[in-house]
Amino acid sequence: MLTGKMVRVRYARDRIIPYYLDVADPAWSTAAERLLELFRGQEGRTRGELENDVRETFGSEAGQLVHQGLAKLLEDRCEFEVVSGHPPEQLREAVFRAAAECRKDLPQRTQRAQRNQDREHEETTTTDSGSGTAPSSGPIFLSSVPSVSSVASQMALPRDAVLSKVAAELGLTPEAVEQGLFADLKSEQRLVRFKDITAERLLQRYNVALAQAVLLRSTRVHVTIRGEPPQRYRQLLRRVKFHRLLCEIEKAGQDGYCFHLDGPLSLFSATQKYGLQLALFLPAVLLCRDFEVHAELRWGAQRKPKTFKLTSGDGLVSHASESGMYVPPELAMFAELFRKKIDDWDLSEETDVFPLGDGFWVPDFRLRQRATGRTVYLEVLGFWRRSSVERHLERLRQQATVPYVLAVSEQLHIDDAELEGLSADVYRFRQMPLPEEIARRAEEILAAPPLPSSS
Repeated sequence: MLTGKMVRVRYARDRIIPYYLDVADPAWSTAAERLLELFRGQEGRTRGELENDVRETFGSEAGQLVHQGLAKLLEDRCEFEVVSGHPPEQLREAVFRAAAECRKDLPQRTQRAQRNQDREHEETTTTDSGSGTAPSSGPIFLSSVPSVSSVASQMALPRDAVLSKVAAELGLTPEAVEQGLFADLKSEQRLVRFKDITAERLLQRYNVALAQAVLLRSTRVHVTIRGEPPQRYRQLLRRVKFHRLLCEIEKAGQDGYCFHLDGPLSLFSATQKYGLQLALFLPAVLLCRDFEVHAELRWGAQRKPKTFKLTSGDGLVSHASESGMYVPPELAMFAELFRKKIDDWDLSEETDVFPLGDGFWVPDFRLRQRATGRTVYLEVLGFWRRSSVERHLERLRQQATVPYVLAVSEQLHIDDAELEGLSADVYRFRQMPLPEEIARRAEEILAAPPLPSSS
């Protein structure tokens, strides 16, 4: 992520508009390639040396903020470590101890140096007097005074002797002691591994990092997403939970939802911890095909209220993985067969999002009866972890109120007792749910009288 001084934006009244890079611009592609060459194959060099290379290469060119930002992103892809034959803190302790011992001899050495200088001064004065010439108070007197540098050189600690002494004690060479003395400083850490990237992906990553840097100042974010399958919504909800964000969801149009993201830290306007979590959530949103992000910001030293808008039309490309979007082939085959064999029902992967206590539920399919337009949902428990199933069943038991069929794989070995208390029609299957059986059970649910109200 970019630091505050690297953020390039313009203002349109209360809106913050970032200066995104044109990924297709040959000039930026060339600059990205030049930067990549400075990091490739540089294992063993220090962080400070790499930073100096970047300054020497781009120091006087226009667009230094962009170059600094790109270099920061490349540095984030580097793995540095302390390279020393001995722990640096122990080396410093040994060197300082040895230097302190040598310093004890300084008074004696200083006295000897002063006596030598006095003797030289006396000899010079005697020679001038013996010649019958009165000593001058000008240049002759100044030349006879002991110089500061000569006294200091005799008072200085014997550096090489200190390093040699420590090296002998630790079984190292004096060069190794000197090299490892401050090896734990950030600028002295050495490059171990660099995760390479293409110039195009680097420029794309810069645009995302710029948007994230703006979101770092956010206090509340509204994300509208349209036309996504259940897997995407589950992925987003997992990321919401991972980043400890509070989320309210409402329907947005025919096939969309609006995520209102908030959190306990948003109450404290002086902290950016909550903004950081919102910024880290952005790459998951960028994986969606059709989205809008509207953020409320506190901008600048005065923390003035500003807004930031980002849509799928801005062309930002996420660097996040598509984890959680895998659709088992059995489930895909079921959907295909259902549409071929069943004429009375429409099956859709674009389902709904239901709050369930402290979480949310996104069924796998939505079944719509063509004759009546009524809906029954289908949840398939065949590709879940056992621990996740237990928590999910408890939420469904306590909170689910819509009509749904629960298809449970025999491979999960769920006992009948664990399924008690559910409002669903439970259907067990071996390899794949049978379309005819799912349609039959959905019809039975709609034909059954409504359950009496608990109130």
